[in-house]
Amino acid sequence: MENAAYPTGLHNTSEIGRLKTVLLHRPGRELENLMPEYLERLLFDDIPYLKAAQAEHDAFAQCLRENGVEVLYLTDLVAETIADDQVRRELVEQYLDEAGLEGHRVRDILRAYFDPMEDRQLVETMMAGVRKSDVRGFETGKLSDYLSFRSDDYPFLVDPMPNLYFTRDPFAVIGTGVSLHKMHTVTRSRETLFGKIIFQHHPRYRAAPKWYDRGEKTSIEGGDILVLSPRVLAVGISQRTEEDSIDKFAHTVLSISKTFRKVLAFDIPKTRSFMHLDTVFTMVDRDKFTVHPNILQAITVFVMELEEGKVRIREEQGTLEDILKRHLELDQVTLIPCGSGNVIDAAREQWNDGSNTLAIAPGEVVVYQRNAVTNRLLADHGVKVHAIACSELSRGRGGPRCMSMPFIREEL
Repeated sequence: MENAAYPTGLHNTSEIGRLKTVLLHRPGRELENLMPEYLERLLFDDIPYLKAAQAEHDAFAQCLRENGVEVLYLTDLVAETIADDQVRRELVEQYLDEAGLEGHRVRDILRAYFDPMEDRQLVETMMAGVRKSDVRGFETGKLSDYLSFRSDDYPFLVDPMPNLYFTRDPFAVIGTGVSLHKMHTVTRSRETLFGKIIFQHHPRYRAAPKWYDRGEKTSIEGGDILVLSPRVLAVGISQRTEEDSIDKFAHTVLSISKTFRKVLAFDIPKTRSFMHLDTVFTMVDRDKFTVHPNILQAITVFVMELEEGKVRIREEQGTLEDILKRHLELDQVTLIPCGSGNVIDAAREQWNDGSNTLAIAPGEVVVYQRNAVTNRLLADHGVKVHAIACSELSRGRGGPRCMSMPFIREEL
């Protein structure tokens, strides 16, 4: 991971520069803690089969490696970071603080449960959640503790984190720094603990500038942040990213960053099908973008620029093509509609993230195999397509961009 050219270990100034290093999370036992009764609580619509999901994810990682990408894993980085005993204790205590536990006795029992685990096992267990049936210790406590523990039908002491394989959302690498997010839902809030530990304590990444902090009051998520160029960022005003967060984020980045000069705020519909900006709009080449057809009629764009130390905002006029051409200084822009714009195909393939592409180089993308209409249209527009199997991965409602966090991209 050491590279003198990237002193903070991070460098991401575009969506399409050749991908050199990426962070993934291989799905783990957290998926086996999904239950039909609690899918809504855990933000899932279905239950992936873990063994098949891992095989598909391994093929995704191998596709990246075969194209010259170094693949890092979230579990590995956290385990490396907590090799320091003090950092490990910090993670455990913060995890217990945010686990929604009642009473000191439950905390003591969980602390004792975690204590003998090796670092990697500890991280995997925290991610998987803790079943009540896994823990012993209440039998020797007070009768009131024991009865309280047994009378509640909910089977978990600590909820699983099944959304972790979408590494795009808890934080975002922007330039040479990182935005560590406050997630919109309680269900996903603990995911950012792992990013906090890495970016505060990992020797390779702790010096990176911080553009946002998970302790803020309003939410922002990585699926809403696109690095369109070394000068221009896009942020979605969405179901999960709030206006106040964008104000703070934009002021910090524009004030401190040495490259970024403007933020384009895209006001998109606040629905689950338009969950993040990258579910309806991604960049695949210097002048080509995938879009869901519905956003072309239902989107407003605001330009945010720093003037005399304050962020000035104006509503942008014109079509999406005109706005992109103007701010990215392009002669031509091609918008490639999900499902070729057909009302049925677009709806079906949007459900499986047909617009959510991961560019690994200009004009070269990784996509889900099942979105055949959109993939064919990308190829017709000269885009090189790497289609990966996704029968199980797609059940989580996130595509290849959602499943990846670029750490290093080459400059365009």
